Amino acid sequence: MKNLKFLVLEGDGIGPEIVKASINVLQAALKKFDMSVDLIYEDIGFVSLKKHKTTFRQEILKIGEECDGIILGTCSHNDYPPTNEGGLNPSGVIRKYFDLYANVRPAKNRLGKSTKFPMGIDCIVMRENTEGFYSDRNMYQGVGELMPTKDCAISIRNITRKGSTRIAEIGFKYAQERRKKLVAIHKANVLRFSDGLFLECAREVSKKYPDVEYKEQIVDSMSALIIRDPSVFDVILATNLFGDNLSDAASEIAGGLGLAESINAGDDYCIAQAQHGSAPDIAGKNIANPVSLIGSTAMLLDWLGKKNNEEKLKKISTMIENAIDKTVINKETRTPDIGGKLSTTEFTKKLIENLGI
Repeated sequence: MKNLKFLVLEGDGIGPEIVKASINVLQAALKKFDMSVDLIYEDIGFVSLKKHKTTFRQEILKIGEECDGIILGTCSHNDYPPTNEGGLNPSGVIRKYFDLYANVRPAKNRLGKSTKFPMGIDCIVMRENTEGFYSDRNMYQGVGELMPTKDCAISIRNITRKGSTRIAEIGFKYAQERRKKLVAIHKANVLRFSDGLFLECAREVSKKYPDVEYKEQIVDSMSALIIRDPSVFDVILATNLFGDNLSDAASEIAGGLGLAESINAGDDYCIAQAQHGSAPDIAGKNIANPVSLIGSTAMLLDWLGKKNNEEKLKKISTMIENAIDKTVINKETRTPDIGGKLSTTEFTKKLIENLGI
């Protein structure tokens, strides 16, 4: 097969550090299969704002079109200036442009048995990624928020049949490959039209997957149930905001956001992106946990392998995931956030040593 080509966007805060670690692991893993990757680096975030007066240049999207995928570092978009002053959220722009409607966020125990959650967790939050309340991506033109007066702010939530149906399809496909259970999260007792439509679509798709156990759960009770016993959940299907919230909770139960990998995927394109933020308080200190983005990069390889029927990429993905498990299960080879003492670079070196073992 041909060598890979990825667009690399380092971002803000700890972004450059965890991107470097992920690239080092990626290159080492590919080398074991006599493969390599061509990397194209472009500035985003505050570096781009200083150089180009915008946190994200539109020409980056065209560069991305010529690549097999994107490895996206963390972004401090909450600290960016307003959009009319160049403060674009790179993640939102990319998701909207490539129609990356599925935010796939797995959460599983990697640190061994937890005293707080001895029952364990192994689930996937399947989060709709392009609509809902997220005002930077839910409108064809403009943004989904407005202020009619200085004392009144309005956020618009849009839920579509197309968006709900396709995320349900992906969710059920994942469930069919896993433990064959899916729960749809909603607040239809209040949001009767929007979540009502979401559930209608999920129910219709469920008919195509009779071997998958389908349930529905109100989001507030789900927040309690996932803490009571996270082990009972397999695939959690949710709209944008609910999925964002529940996936962070699931990841914390699994050991912390530093371990939380994810991809943003559409029908034809996929990007690797850590679940967590830019952590500016520890930026440059060489103590950031790079697992989230390393695992996300492995997920990107798996997605490409399945899409293009390339078994080699799926094997490389599995090898990276196994190396992560072998490294973090050992208390002596962890970063500070999960109770260890290794620096980012020391941890990455150890993980590379564990590749293929």
